Amino acid sequence: MKRVKTAKGRKVSSTRWLERQLNDPYVQRAKAENYRSRAAYKLLELDEKFGLLKGVKAVVDLGIAPGGWSQVVRRRTPQARVVGIDLLPTDPLDGVTILQMDFMAEDAPGKLREALGSEADLVLSDMAANTVGHQQTDHLRTMALVETGLEFAREVLRPGGAYVAKVLAGGADNHLVAELKRSFATVKHAKPPASRKDSSEWYVVAQGFKGAPEQAS
Repeated sequence: MKRVKTAKGRKVSSTRWLERQLNDPYVQRAKAENYRSRAAYKLLELDEKFGLLKGVKAVVDLGIAPGGWSQVVRRRTPQARVVGIDLLPTDPLDGVTILQMDFMAEDAPGKLREALGSEADLVLSDMAANTVGHQQTDHLRTMALVETGLEFAREVLRPGGAYVAKVLAGGADNHLVAELKRSFATVKHAKPPASRKDSSEWYVVAQGFKGAPEQAS
């Protein structure tokens, strides 16, 4: 195991983070395979389990920075059109339209739809709310992102499409699961191996979109 010498002025928590990065096989693999982040392997593993990227032609990546998930989409389905959004700057990616703005802004969904120019096969959300350290508050903030992502997915997905979103430990709450089941044929929770064991993140995977609310039975 590689150790990091405690530098003057560096917090113990920062030293631990550096050590974890240096000894993380996914970080090393991401560098070797030219992925922007280890998060790419979360989507690769979810795709292996659920077949998310099979035949997709239009994908929306909510919380795209630094771009690892969109890299996976482009490598697995080079023909797919990809539109991403993030408040943080994201270096350009070939074949990907990137909007630097807050997804929660009123005009964001419209701009995403305009950039996409068609219905989507898949809406991905690796968005995470800024945590404040208060478990209930952090959970509510994250659920708000997931629910807003779901509203957007209902507007842009073609029938049969899928929505994947990051949730916290315990998964989506009962209300959200019920909403997802109203709109999708299957709703499952998954924690891909690339998600660190000590991380509270899980993903909700909703597949088989039944159609926009006014069309859904």
